[in-house]
Amino acid sequence: MTGYFVRHGMVYDWAWFLATIIGILAIALPLMLAVAMAIYAERKIWAAIALRRGPNVVGPWGLLQSFADGLKVFLKETIVPTNANKGLFLIAPIVTFTVALIVWAVVPFQAGVVLADVNVGLLYILAASSLGVYGVIVAGWSSNSKYPFFSALRAAAQMVSYEVSIGFVLITVVLYSGTFNISQIVLAQKGHGLGIVNAFGFNLLLFPMWVVFFISSMAETFRTPFDLVEAESELVAGHQTEYSSMSFALFWLGEYANVILMCALNAILFWGGWLPPVDWAPLYVIPGIIWLLAKMCFFFFCFGWVKATVPRYRYDQLMRLGWKIFLPLSLVFVVLVSGWLMLTRYA
Repeated sequence: MTGYFVRHGMVYDWAWFLATIIGILAIALPLMLAVAMAIYAERKIWAAIALRRGPNVVGPWGLLQSFADGLKVFLKETIVPTNANKGLFLIAPIVTFTVALIVWAVVPFQAGVVLADVNVGLLYILAASSLGVYGVIVAGWSSNSKYPFFSALRAAAQMVSYEVSIGFVLITVVLYSGTFNISQIVLAQKGHGLGIVNAFGFNLLLFPMWVVFFISSMAETFRTPFDLVEAESELVAGHQTEYSSMSFALFWLGEYANVILMCALNAILFWGGWLPPVDWAPLYVIPGIIWLLAKMCFFFFCFGWVKATVPRYRYDQLMRLGWKIFLPLSLVFVVLVSGWLMLTRYA
């Protein structure tokens, strides 16, 4: 796009700036619409599992329910507790929302369709997504209330615990693909799963690592059964307890943007991203972005399915799963994948 503006007489620096702004808006605006539709879709999933109707009044089939909820929240008064640290209290939701958006800069939607195709894209995602905990911690501390503060402590422990496992899982992905570039990781998935299936996805050796990553991604985004940060019976609404109006809405937008991101990463890192599921010529007629969105929708359905059916963990069970099961398992698979590559690729 930069070249297009330069050819039409614009100075290169301004052309690059304008092209970047357009690229950012092309990601951010559809993402906000996707968040609204994701909330609606998830409520419909929960309703179907519980044999209810879900949203069906506002707009056709209830499609405008999320927008009505957003308008209602926007019109409410922003209340800041008397004893809260006002500056940090208002900054916290902005941090959460901003971090949830900046991660999308390196997510490829199709071959060549990415805002920043950097060579260390996977490291960028790890670094940027880990900053999200600061929004939660700052919100809990600045509220000057014991329930948000306890929630912040839980959030910090939970995110650190599962980021360790996610880090080792991603090491196996990098070992197998040989790169940190996310587009190249997708292309490295072309081939056969241990010679058993003709599919575009990672070697079947990494399937257990995908299971660990999928469960850890639910814990990382505070989803049921790992939503102890916002457990109503213990912490009211957790770090969001003292928030209202748009400051409350920003937490929700950030949370669902992170959920959609995790669905995208599940598809991109382990299931071929924009590639079709199998190497069959007619499937290439469908654009790659459609394949990616279809896979993301499937994983989002799984997120909603788990939330509607699985009871909440106790906190000791949460920590045990992260430190005593996922961490040793991911370490073992780092060794296994390294050994497999030494035997097959470098023999």
